[in-house]
Amino acid sequence: MCDVRPFCGLRYNLQRIDDPSTVITPPYDVISPEERSLYYHLSPFNTIRLEFGEELPDDSPDNNKYTRAAATLNDWLQEGVLTREKRPALYIVEHCFPYQDTERSRWGLIVRVGLEDSEKGRIHPHERTRKEPAVDRLHLLRSCHANISPIMGLFRTEKGEVSTYLRELSKTEPDVSATDNYGVRYHLWVITDESAIDKVNAFLVDKDIYIADGHHRYETALRYQKEQWAANPSHTGDEPFNFVMMSLMDSQDPGLVMLATHRLVRGLESHRIAHLEETISPYFDVEELLPPLATLYDTIQNWLHTLEMRGRGDTILGLYGLHEQELCLLRLRRDANLQSLMKEEELKLWKDLDVVLLQRIILQAALGIDTPEKEAKHLEYTRDGLEARTRVNSGEYQLAFFLNPASVSSILDSAAAGMRLPQKSTYFHPKTPAGLVMNPLWND
Repeated sequence: MCDVRPFCGLRYNLQRIDDPSTVITPPYDVISPEERSLYYHLSPFNTIRLEFGEELPDDSPDNNKYTRAAATLNDWLQEGVLTREKRPALYIVEHCFPYQDTERSRWGLIVRVGLEDSEKGRIHPHERTRKEPAVDRLHLLRSCHANISPIMGLFRTEKGEVSTYLRELSKTEPDVSATDNYGVRYHLWVITDESAIDKVNAFLVDKDIYIADGHHRYETALRYQKEQWAANPSHTGDEPFNFVMMSLMDSQDPGLVMLATHRLVRGLESHRIAHLEETISPYFDVEELLPPLATLYDTIQNWLHTLEMRGRGDTILGLYGLHEQELCLLRLRRDANLQSLMKEEELKLWKDLDVVLLQRIILQAALGIDTPEKEAKHLEYTRDGLEARTRVNSGEYQLAFFLNPASVSSILDSAAAGMRLPQKSTYFHPKTPAGLVMNPLWND
């Protein structure tokens, strides 16, 4: 069973912070340089100074963004900008956000979760990662000894009973409310009642956890734990470094939204691009060409809507860059022989997953982007269809591949089988921000 516990979190002192909206940020990996500058100017106490500090020309081993984050965290604690919960608590978060012309609500539970080896425990990663972000997060963790932003984890229930109970616990006024720059509203409730905590634990005691977002932070927490074991041979297992902060959500929550991440390709030999359709013809048929409409916005919306509609009955990919300004819809052939590209156990789980078929058939086999080094050189990722089209038209990229989002159940089935999808296969929206609550890894 997973070890889920309350904890004495660090929270902003609302007597020092007039508006909590000015101090929260998204997780570090979705913040652009321009947004980082914006958050720096939003408030002198914005979490960006901890989560994703600026690099300066005169940085050194003794003075850099990691040491500055640690010093800032210590200063805020000393000055009372941040205060620590007096009693162990669970933190309920409601995410309220606009999506497809409706208002949605999603519920999360921020807790400490006992770390487990991802290869043999009950905490399952679902996609591959790159080394560089994990190194960055490890430096930050070593300096601050705290989790600044929560990892997003999913669990499965039959009837959504956990989300129902969280709603019951949060009928009072929230302890904190904040709105981010994208109009997402967050409401946080601090639950210290021991009977409520026990009931939540009873719900979760037999649940596996699937990492939805924050793979690098989880890998970092595991490595940090092993370092602390080496430094503390008499550890008991209850020390804070044996845990990591997670925001847990029910995979059946109707407010759970997963967006597609499109692929951009650059720097390939011209012959690979020229012969691409011919190369993939044993696997894909060109189903349709979609011309541009009057405006860029209408064009992209029409393309993505058509991709979604066609994808309900077939495996459909969008390819832009070969037919001037028209989107090419590629439909997986029913007689496509995938056995040469996937093992039997992979076929059972992945034969209908667009992102895997794109990776194996087109990116790897047809275009030769078949190593992590080549992926770093030739691939870029975006959730913005307009950006994808624009960057191909500018000549910066050669091709854009448009994807439909995978189903949550297929992602969890793959993770449960220990099979990782390509990196950037999923994007759960919205993220739980950094700054609502933080998890100190020193003794309670």
